[in-house]
Amino acid sequence: MRVIGTLDDGAAYHVEITGRGDRPVTGSRRVRALVEQCTGQPVLLGPLGPRRTLEPTDSTAVLALLRDRTTVVEVR
Repeated sequence: MRVIGTLDDGAAYHVEITGRGDRPVTGSRRVRALVEQCTGQPVLLGPLGPRRTLEPTDSTAVLALLRDRTTVVEVR
């Protein structure tokens, strides 16, 4: 799944969520660092839940993290 968005400082990113444990996202070092930093923390999958622990292999949780912490412009 490809995601295009911007970080809090306005920097644009384009990543692919791979679902692999060794490299959950490719394309942006900053987004990869964000995912690594937040691994093991709870993330809301939607505005009201459910809540799930972020695992690098869970593409849905990684996308939810990006929607929460960045501005997602497009998902393909």
